[in-house]
Amino acid sequence: MKNSPIIALDFSTASDAYHFLSPFEQSLFVKVGMELYLQEGPAIVYKLKEMGHDVFLDLKLHDIPNTVGQAMKGLARLGADLVNVHAAGGAAMMIAAREGLEAGTAAGNTRPSIIAVTQLTSTSEQQMQKEQLIQTTIEGSVVHYAELAKTAALDGVVCSVLEAKRITDACGPEFLRVTPGIRLAEGDAHDQVRVATPNNARILGSSHIVVGRAITKAENPVKAYETILKMWEENA
Repeated sequence: MKNSPIIALDFSTASDAYHFLSPFEQSLFVKVGMELYLQEGPAIVYKLKEMGHDVFLDLKLHDIPNTVGQAMKGLARLGADLVNVHAAGGAAMMIAAREGLEAGTAAGNTRPSIIAVTQLTSTSEQQMQKEQLIQTTIEGSVVHYAELAKTAALDGVVCSVLEAKRITDACGPEFLRVTPGIRLAEGDAHDQVRVATPNNARILGSSHIVVGRAITKAENPVKAYETILKMWEENA
């Protein structure tokens, strides 16, 4: 699995995604979320893998353990490199998800890595406390979910950059810290709350960063990607 910035392909159609990717000469690490997957289905993952890209299939599964386990068994056959669930589904659900992936992975192949969403980077501490009735700090909630994912033998979590170091301390450096909410210093935060630049993400302990509109909405996406890649790598 590549360590390059993960580009969020937040497009409505496959043709839009392929048009965006056409100027890039190298293989990339791309994210397929609900918007694109629900319009295009498994074909989008198959095609992106044929094109040589690593794929993060970002569906954030959250249901009863049996349902999630069976869904992951099917998703394992698509060839994605990284998949995820919501940690709020609990340890039993996360274990079922991992076991489903293992059962669905063809003999001789390595199962996709699986991570758990802790708190969305669009969620503020005040919102979490008021709407979810979680009466702790957002960092405390995120680290708790990370430790729960670790006990379920998942490979890591989705978190914000602000919690990445605490998760490294609690779960070890090999535990993935995949961080959305990445913006350039002059960029618009859009609907994200807990954001950071690529430089800060590396310094503060992210293992992978997810970048969307800072690249996909840029006047020159290839140049924007190269700028972000350089910022990410220079603090490695």
